Amino acid sequence: MKKLFLSLAVAGMFAFFACGPSAEQLAEQAKADSLKADSIAKVQQDSIDKAKAAAMAADTLVKDSVPAKTEVKKK
Repeated sequence: MKKLFLSLAVAGMFAFFACGPSAEQLAEQAKADSLKADSIAKVQQDSIDKAKAAAMAADTLVKDSVPAKTEVKKK
């Protein structure tokens, strides 16, 4: 009886490990991960660019809204 259970356990371990992903599936997953990382990097760069543009626009508005120094004439 011990030999039967041992044989079944060994066969079960082989079946479990044989069901792992193939090299082709791993390559496809790596490609998908790479595309996802590229997309995230592009979105982050776009966000940074938009933030810089907004900061520049805010600086321009402040400079335009602050009146230029004028000399006060004394009588």
